[in-house]
Amino acid sequence: MPELVDEAPVSALAVYAHPNDPEVSCGGTLARWTSAGAEVHVLVATRGDKGSSDPDVDADELAVLRAEEMAAAARVLGLAGHHQLGIDDGELENTPAVRSRIVELIRRLRPEVLVCPDPTAVFFGDRYYNHHDHRVTGWATLDAVAPAAGNPHYFAEHLAEGLEVHHVHAVYLSGTLEPNTWVDISDTLERKIDALFCHASQLTETGEWFRQFLRDRAEEAGREAGVGYAEGFRRLSFGG
Repeated sequence: MPELVDEAPVSALAVYAHPNDPEVSCGGTLARWTSAGAEVHVLVATRGDKGSSDPDVDADELAVLRAEEMAAAARVLGLAGHHQLGIDDGELENTPAVRSRIVELIRRLRPEVLVCPDPTAVFFGDRYYNHHDHRVTGWATLDAVAPAAGNPHYFAEHLAEGLEVHHVHAVYLSGTLEPNTWVDISDTLERKIDALFCHASQLTETGEWFRQFLRDRAEEAGREAGVGYAEGFRRLSFGG
């Protein structure tokens, strides 16, 4: 039976592929946690440079704009920090170099909880499938959490730099087909929407209709959770 989780972690790190992904996937949850006093950071793997179907858009200029949008959204959510790996869209791979950078941030920030995409959730009906960057981000993040971040033999150069190993207590997988955990976002849904609307370069609809569409989606999840509005996750717990 899925569990409704009320308690906020002391600290959290959300790792996603593109600058607007955290807001879409877990913006209400991150806002709820920051409101409760949690120190929350976001790491985005790519530059967001291919986030346009217009062939005349300059990719580097778009990447700069999307970084600015990411910073604005972070302010709305109340994040303690936002970070980027700066990899070109579509070129992200689950390599040791990428895992090392995620592990380094985990060991530096020492989050109690980590949030990322569920890489096993691929096909959603017959009209959408979870694409490459999302899947790779999920797998690379999970591989970084365990065993790498907590094992001194992985990326030992971090220890030489003064970064000790760190064991994440739980991972919340968003966009999952197998939710076992819900977070009530009734008090933070509007902040989630406001943060998402900071990513104006990615929105074709910015009116009340789209806001209501986002409310309706959160309300559907809320009905499953027994609350007004919710976000669902597959939570992996490691103790500690």
